[in-house]
Amino acid sequence: MRQVAGRAGAVLRIDLKAIRYNYRLLQGLLGKAKCGAAVKADAYGLGAVPVVQALYAEECRDFFVAHLEEGIALRRHLPADAAIYIMHGPPVGHDAELLEHNCIPVLNSLPQILAWRDLARQQQRRLPAIVQVDTGMARMGMSDAEVRLWQDDTGLTEGIDLLYVMSHLASAEDQSNPVNHQQLQRFNDLRRQIPACHGLPASVANSSGVFLGSDFHFDLARPGAALYGVAPVAGQANPMRAVAHLQGSIIQTRDIPAGTGVGYGASWRSSQTTRIATVAVGYADGWMRSLSNRGIAHIAGQAVPMVGNVSMDTITLDVTTVAAEHLLPGTLVDLISADNTVDQVAARAGTIGYEILTSLGARYERTYSN
Repeated sequence: MRQVAGRAGAVLRIDLKAIRYNYRLLQGLLGKAKCGAAVKADAYGLGAVPVVQALYAEECRDFFVAHLEEGIALRRHLPADAAIYIMHGPPVGHDAELLEHNCIPVLNSLPQILAWRDLARQQQRRLPAIVQVDTGMARMGMSDAEVRLWQDDTGLTEGIDLLYVMSHLASAEDQSNPVNHQQLQRFNDLRRQIPACHGLPASVANSSGVFLGSDFHFDLARPGAALYGVAPVAGQANPMRAVAHLQGSIIQTRDIPAGTGVGYGASWRSSQTTRIATVAVGYADGWMRSLSNRGIAHIAGQAVPMVGNVSMDTITLDVTTVAAEHLLPGTLVDLISADNTVDQVAARAGTIGYEILTSLGARYERTYSN
């Protein structure tokens, strides 16, 4: 049966059953360690509310977002026993709002720790938090100088209920990279050196870190991309189930003679009489301009090349070899599918699956399968 687009012009189908399967797979690998979930950036572009509800049904209770605003938006959709962690820490001047919305900060620096400690004193109660230490990424987490202060000042985190000490891996997708074990060694050294961390639960593993083995699992993992079907280990078969299926609708087709330029800048010209299909997806929908003359789509199971530059609202395909019955206006063509995975799309675009997913725009008709 021919699939036809609705008013949106393109459809993004999200398979929640696949997300739940991926979560169970990761939890199985982790053994006794808990499996949390990174649901920042609207669950990597796939819709945080339905995703967290599906994960909660799989007994996930630890959810990580980047910003407080994300945490506030999710709080009303999760029961009180679900922990929402704000990885960027409390926004300056808004510390108390985390308490109001039952969110827990990841404290990444001395100023954040001191502000949270001061709030605990004002509240006259211990306040929960995770502390992050930098083990080699030079992005977030306490610096070496701040760690030394923490070693010497046992009262630095007084009044803070330390739930975990955590760090983040820089190169976990490359299992042969020595940086992984260097970071692990650095993390274990810091845990021994800082009195407040003795016996404290720990968290290091992201999606790829889960596949580095039990030494990296500690007490809580924080997978993100793998939950959403992105391959967690470079150069290996992807064990995760695909989650996103993107389809765009054919607006019209036309036959062009040899030597005709297609799209802005005429970056592609036909070498012979060619049939072109225009599809209602463009860079405003997150279909990256770097896919110009490089991307592919599938129509009735047949791969067809993307020709010409990606426009704001459209792409153009060479469909010369496709039967006319599959090219009727409104017919859906596959852009991300089992035949053209998010990682394959990313490779053609010169980026990573994370960016493809998080760039998917708001104009799609979104459907969720349970």
